[in-house]
Amino acid sequence: MNMQKSKDSSMANDEAGNVLFALDEPDEWSGFSTKLTADVNQWESHIAVEGMHCASCALNVEKAVKALPGIISVDVSAASGRARLVWSADETKPSVWMNAINKAGYRSLPAADALMRDDRRKGQRLMLWRLLVAGFCMFQVMMYAMPVYYSSPGEMTPDTLNLLRWASWVLTLPVMFFSCGPFFKNALTDIKQRQISMDFPVSLGILIAFLVSSAATFEPSGWWGSEVYFDSLTMLVFFLLTGRWIELRMRDKTAGALDVLMRRLPATVERLNVNGQFERIAVRRLMVGDLVRVLPGESFPADGQITSGETNADESLLTGESRPVSKRLGAEVIAGSHNLSTAVQVRIERIGGTTRYAQIVALMERASVDKPRLAILADRIAQPFLIVVLLAAAGTALYLWQVDQSRALMTAVAVLIVTCPCALSLATPAAMLTVSGKLARSGVLVRKMQALEALTNVDTIVFDKTGTLTLDKMVVGEISVNSSLTEKEALQIAGEMARHSLHPVSRALVEATKNAAQNSDTLVREVQEVSGSGLTAESALGRLKLGSTKFCDLLDDDAKKTGSSVVHLVSDKGWLATFEIVESIKTDAVSCVRQVTENGLAVTVLSGDKLASVRRVADVVGIQQVFGDCSPQDKLVHIQTLQQQGKKVLMVGDGLNDGPVLASAHVSIAMGQAVPLAQAQSDFVVMNGNLAMLPYLIEQAKRTMRIVKQNLIWAATYNAICVPLAIAGLLPAWLAGLGMALSSLLVILNAARLAKIDTMSG
Repeated sequence: MNMQKSKDSSMANDEAGNVLFALDEPDEWSGFSTKLTADVNQWESHIAVEGMHCASCALNVEKAVKALPGIISVDVSAASGRARLVWSADETKPSVWMNAINKAGYRSLPAADALMRDDRRKGQRLMLWRLLVAGFCMFQVMMYAMPVYYSSPGEMTPDTLNLLRWASWVLTLPVMFFSCGPFFKNALTDIKQRQISMDFPVSLGILIAFLVSSAATFEPSGWWGSEVYFDSLTMLVFFLLTGRWIELRMRDKTAGALDVLMRRLPATVERLNVNGQFERIAVRRLMVGDLVRVLPGESFPADGQITSGETNADESLLTGESRPVSKRLGAEVIAGSHNLSTAVQVRIERIGGTTRYAQIVALMERASVDKPRLAILADRIAQPFLIVVLLAAAGTALYLWQVDQSRALMTAVAVLIVTCPCALSLATPAAMLTVSGKLARSGVLVRKMQALEALTNVDTIVFDKTGTLTLDKMVVGEISVNSSLTEKEALQIAGEMARHSLHPVSRALVEATKNAAQNSDTLVREVQEVSGSGLTAESALGRLKLGSTKFCDLLDDDAKKTGSSVVHLVSDKGWLATFEIVESIKTDAVSCVRQVTENGLAVTVLSGDKLASVRRVADVVGIQQVFGDCSPQDKLVHIQTLQQQGKKVLMVGDGLNDGPVLASAHVSIAMGQAVPLAQAQSDFVVMNGNLAMLPYLIEQAKRTMRIVKQNLIWAATYNAICVPLAIAGLLPAWLAGLGMALSSLLVILNAARLAKIDTMSG
């Protein structure tokens, strides 16, 4: 039987090794890695690491990988179960550092690997079975322990007492050899690797309790005494496994936004072959220019353009737009979005890491391993804390040994169990991961977890104008006409002429008249465009001109004073109309500025446009501090001046031409889908460009930090109360196990509240 078990284990190891060696093929790297630069053979990889339960586990993984040649940097998060590695392909291969993680007692696989999801489900089922076995045995052992507790001295015969003890011992064996498997396995790995994690003191405490109870069962007259603790032991294991199982499920939910997003890409798609037939192939075989058919209910496999059919697409996880988006012939579709209505044919334009979807996933993967300041501090004290726990348990046992040897051992067990740093190490990342997943579902990508904390201290917001407060298009403002025309007639004539030009001003006039009915009396003909000046045409009103003041031979206007552009319509008989062309201000800009100013934040506009134009927009949205004609260097100097005055600055821009300014601010937000995610310098990216997300984001950051502080206070209070009680011998082992499980659960459940809190309106 042992030979068969050894053979099965060997086969499993060989299979795992083959999987890892298959990842050494450069063609496979694009599935979980990104090349950092074209001239240097360095890659950034994101992998999932299973088996981590505390900050010490993450540190053990980092230590195992950092020791390898070719590893440039490594960041591991126990809360998200993910790791980010930067490595040189000239010095190492994925199988080398993945195998190092496996040897350290953990399991690593590419984050998007389907095998990883299957293994996770199997692991959860096995964990549930361990929990059920521990629960069943616990209740049975408690049944045998109750008569001992409630019987009077001499009421129970020695034979009966021994029978109950032997029955309890037998029922404890499945708990020790099956339910405690993960604890003992990880502890053994710690010993082999000369490291320490949470499972080492837990395993030591369980083993001491079992050995003492077994010795009392076999030889009740020994120095260890006649007391048995099978009921406390099984209850301890049951509570620990219950806490770990619920913690595992809650982690899947809190960090689940990334997993859900990564599962949006289909495994296969129908591609048109050379015979004119659609055949189903793996998505990784797609090439730019391929024609694919996407059926209703399927996800689009890559970025492309619809060549046949019309449908609605769900882009909520990618842009934050909750409503279905209509996709007509020629429309762009995004990889990872869902086809909701009918089958469409799509011409593939971008695949793999060049798609918007891949860039979003990469940003979220980086954020999942990013550690805020408080989390880094907790990680630093985790392993020293565990060493202190071992020393405290040993000291307690030595001190009480002279008084009561049996009590000394069980008190040491209680100290080992109760002083677990799990709650402390989970306090910050659990809340951060929860809120970042929630924000991602709302269309806000968190690039740096540390920014959530910094956002709560912001007292000044600096807005860029173009693309941030305004849309990337112009609209018609005020219209002035002479007595011979109405505003509607003048706009209709101008719109008919403007249809023959692609100039942005012409597009604004066409947009303003697209729903107006045509009047045959005002139709224009022989429209010609004079480059850089305007348009001419013939009509029933005579020869017409549409364009600038100079082109129309008019006197100078006061448009520069108002900060807007004007377009005139004249005939050979004289002036007919003047159209004010202004930037289109975002509909939620006014409410956004009002909300942040009501919350006591100072607001400024900083723009490279003319001061008059900037002031016009600022007056509409309600901003008093206005700076125009600013070069990129001027913007940078202005931000630095505010910082020198002690201000905590939040910069909000479009992310296209203000990278240095975004990078220099305390916190920065890039607005809009045009943001180049791979080179984004901002801390947050608002995918849909909605300014309403700004006060929402600030409020979520404040709520998150309140949850973090609550978690830290709870973790510190728990240890401050329970550790002295355990050292004093007033906390039994089973209660220590319950306290340890509840401490971690309360932290995670408190963080999970963030997923349900929503202050967005509309």
